[in-house]
Amino acid sequence: QVQLVESGGGLVQAGGSLRLSCAASGRTFGRHMGWFRQAPGKEREFVAAISWSGDITDYADSVKGRFTISRDNAKNAVYLQMNSLKPEDTAVYYCAADPNPMGWGKRRDLREYDYWGQGTQVTVSS
Repeated sequence: QVQLVESGGGLVQAGGSLRLSCAASGRTFGRHMGWFRQAPGKEREFVAAISWSGDITDYADSVKGRFTISRDNAKNAVYLQMNSLKPEDTAVYYCAADPNPMGWGKRRDLREYDYWGQGTQVTVSS
């Protein structure tokens, strides 16, 4: 069993920055982790993923160069540093854990993930 709790969301002006955190408890060993987001009226979409070792990352084109995913396995935490925020980044952001150590190939598919946090709201004003 894995529990995920996101924090760090809030209201920020366009061009600003936020750092989201995801605190994990339970068995996270070997899991790669992902961040997804869901805007009102839209489907949940992939944002970023990081391998268990932290040496491999992947980003959606819409956030590449602006967002950075990282993890600290000693603290059982995953982070999403978001810079140069845009109004279109407004969404609820979710942290997720993939149970399959061999699942990196499906890292962008939300169906691959079995544990999800409750989400944290990010609002970017223009």
